[in-house]
Amino acid sequence: MDCNFFEKLSAKLFSYLDSKQVLTLSLSGEESHFCRLSNSKVRQIGDVVDTNLSLSIIDNGKVCHSAITLSNNLEIDSKRAIKELQRLKSEVVQLPLDPFLVMPPKKTNSLIEINPGKLLSKISTVESLTDVVKDVDLAGIWASGTIFRGCSNSLGLNHWFETDTFSLDFSLVTKDEKMVKGTYAGNCWDQNDYESYMNSSIQKLKLLERDSIKLSPGEYRTYIAPAGVSDLIGMFSWNGVGESSIRQGQSALIKMRKAEKLSNCFSLTEDFSSGFVPRFNSIGEVAPKVLNIIDDGVLKNTLVSSRTAKEYSINSNFADEGEYLRAPKLDSGDLKESEILQKIDKGLYLSNLHYLNWSDNLGGRITGMTRYACFWVENGEIVAPIENMRFDDSIYSFFGSSLESVGDKTEFIPSVGTYQQRSLGGNICPGILLSSFKFTL
Repeated sequence: MDCNFFEKLSAKLFSYLDSKQVLTLSLSGEESHFCRLSNSKVRQIGDVVDTNLSLSIIDNGKVCHSAITLSNNLEIDSKRAIKELQRLKSEVVQLPLDPFLVMPPKKTNSLIEINPGKLLSKISTVESLTDVVKDVDLAGIWASGTIFRGCSNSLGLNHWFETDTFSLDFSLVTKDEKMVKGTYAGNCWDQNDYESYMNSSIQKLKLLERDSIKLSPGEYRTYIAPAGVSDLIGMFSWNGVGESSIRQGQSALIKMRKAEKLSNCFSLTEDFSSGFVPRFNSIGEVAPKVLNIIDDGVLKNTLVSSRTAKEYSINSNFADEGEYLRAPKLDSGDLKESEILQKIDKGLYLSNLHYLNWSDNLGGRITGMTRYACFWVENGEIVAPIENMRFDDSIYSFFGSSLESVGDKTEFIPSVGTYQQRSLGGNICPGILLSSFKFTL
């Protein structure tokens, strides 16, 4: 699939519209190579080619949506899509008016962005991944290839985004089934960097062979590694940074709208400059390349979709309709990786968090579990792994008054979901050191 195919298919569909109708097309697809591993051996391997087309027709203030799967054969796909369009045309006239309908943008903002990468060849994938882990038990899934997105409309707009990416989402497992979780991802493969990353994970695995200790509930000095911070930042997309959720009284950031702030160490942006995700949303609007959301602990902007903007008579910054973070980046600080254990002194080193949820959305309280390689530290040295614990604390504490310092290096934590198709993007985060983090169980 390429942009020329999408342009030809779009032109065919637009020719079937009546004069007052507007059609928006949104395309998503991938050409991927997958490899599933267990006990550091291949259990399943193969390729996936998948393309989906969403259609939205607007007719006199009414809108109707549909979606079909494409075969990547222009003649076959044109016939199927035209048939689906005819069905939409007959249905849209029966629907009520949409009072907050947003008309799609016109031709002036068309973008074509292609980000080629340097990927592992299919023939060398297994050897390159498994040589460094042949003496340990690795379970995981490898995904590599091209992901593409397109958006066009009958007003002349035509966006195309294409990127090469890879990810190995894995767990290293001890004999008694303790695990180290990791994700190695990017768009330019570096064998030496991969082996260094994996060797670091293997060192954590060896630490897990020590007997675990059980800690009592309470507040502990805590370092949270980038993967755990990424999970916490992910909660901002759920009744957090969206303007609609603030207006409806459901957001954890309402207090910030009323002048409460986080730590001066905390700055969050929506940053598309990495090229991992397209700047255009599902109707073709183009977001700013960088949007400051929280600066030095102060809420500067929320994500505002054009639908929300129309409802509340405010300006849009062209967020997607769900007003979730698409390219979040947490600024780095001055905490050096080599000094982390020394700075913890006595407390917890948390590699991963799990099962996060709001326990008090308006109060900004998040609950979840420690998971995988989490350790107790004394005198600046790892003593032992800990048994799983439940935390319950507020963003106004761990991103606010308790945030002591932020790591000087960020890590890209990719979205690795494959429920319907490979996910795009991820979070760019450093680790954080907290003077206190509250555990309840």
